[in-house]
Parts: sequence; structure tokens; C-alpha cells
Amino acid sequence: MVYYTVTMEIYEIFFLAFALSLDAFSVAIGIGITAFQPRQVFRLSWHFGIFQFFMPLVGWQLGKPLSIVIGRYSHWVAFAILIIIGIKMISDSFRKVTTPSPQNATDKTRGWSLVLLSIATSIDALGAGIGLGLLEIQLLKSCLIIGVVAALMTFIGMELGRYLSQAFGARFEALGGFVLIALAFKMLF
Repeated sequence: MVYYTVTMEIYEIFFLAFALSLDAFSVAIGIGITAFQPRQVFRLSWHFGIFQFFMPLVGWQLGKPLSIVIGRYSHWVAFAILIIIGIKMISDSFRKVTTPSPQNATDKTRGWSLVLLSIATSIDALGAGIGLGLLEIQLLKSCLIIGVVAALMTFIGMELGRYLSQAFGARFEALGGFVLIALAFKMLF
């Protein structure tokens, strides 16, 4: 009996990491329009990177039976999360705020918004983890690469969002909301 093993080269792992981090990058642009303080950039980059690191490990542990159930509904969960946050961003951009203060602004890099965005942007990595478990690879090294690439892409996305906000004004937050909604609809297909 002949057994075939499938391996991944390092450049293939980087391509996978890049593909998995595109959602994080897109969301980071939208969030970076209103949240561009160094702590906010670090917080979102860190959390997106950590979730992208751990989700493949979780997927690898859960195995195929659970992936069938999660696989059917994961895009709907991510869709709902991004739609809700996108609509909130659009409504916040049109709400009259007399004095910009931390109490009036909703920081998407804190609390449940941060957790939900981290889950929504890393849910694909859960499925990737199941696939990685079937290959002969160093799983921790691959997950570390995926997490670092996601954190870097998040940082770049937030910086781009900050630039766009400064160039086009505060109402540009509405565009960030529309980006999240468009990304949500993309996940359905």
C-alpha cells in the first residue's frame, strides 16, 4: 500500500496567510477611518492577528464533523456581524455630535465590537485549520505566519483608513460602513 503525503512550501503558507488576512485588511480600512490612535491600531492589529493565529489551531482540533456544521453557517454569522457594525458606522457618521468626546464616539477597537470583528474576520481561518491538519506541515509555524501576516495587514489597513479619513473628512466613516456591508455580502457568495 502506498501512502502519499501532501506538504506545503513556505511561500504557499504565506499565500494562504495573505488570502486569509484580506478580510481583516478590508475591515481595518473601515475601522481605521474613525479609530486611528496608536492604541487603537495596536489593539485591532493584535486581536486580528491573535484570532487568525488561534482559529486554524481550533479548526485543526475540531476536525471535520464540526466543520460541516460550521461550514454551512459561518458565512451567515460573519455576514450578520459585519452588517450590524456597518449599519452602526453609517448611522454614527450622520448623527449630529456637538462635542467630540470619548463618551460620544463608539470605539470599534474595544469590547464586543472588537471580539465580534475578530471572529468575523478569522472564521475562514477555522476552515483552513481543518485543511492544514490534513497536511504534513509544522502547524504552529504556519499559524504563527498566518497571525503575523494578519496583524501586519490590519495595521496597513488602519493606516490607509486614517489617511482616507484625513483626506476626505469625518463623513468618510459612512464609506467605511458601506465597505463592511459590501464585505458582508461578498461573504455570502
